[in-house]
Amino acid sequence: MIGYVTIGVRDMNDAKAFYAALLAPLGAKPIVDIGRMILFGSGRDKPMLGICLPFDGQPMHPGNGNMFALQAPSREDVDTLYAKAIELGATSEGEPGPRTPTFYGCYLRDPDGNKFALYKMG
Repeated sequence: MIGYVTIGVRDMNDAKAFYAALLAPLGAKPIVDIGRMILFGSGRDKPMLGICLPFDGQPMHPGNGNMFALQAPSREDVDTLYAKAIELGATSEGEPGPRTPTFYGCYLRDPDGNKFALYKMG
């Protein structure tokens, strides 16, 4: 159902470096790069995450209540990606752990303040 989701960033070079390093272990790479927007994914026919400079030219700001979630192959991968995100400059909004009997995840904010989760179901 989801084709792509975009989040605003302040600096494309910094954001591209952050997401390229974070998403590579999940098999994602830049699929589309038009300068002010880059879409990361594993193919044009798969869901993608886009980073962009806001089209209206106004400063970006993270939305209250907005969040995207990245599915990891295993609980161990959630832990590894959480540590990688922190190393890359993210801040923790909740360390990895079980949230329900079938949901293992963590919550972070990227260097621009966008909130995201890393999770494994089951």
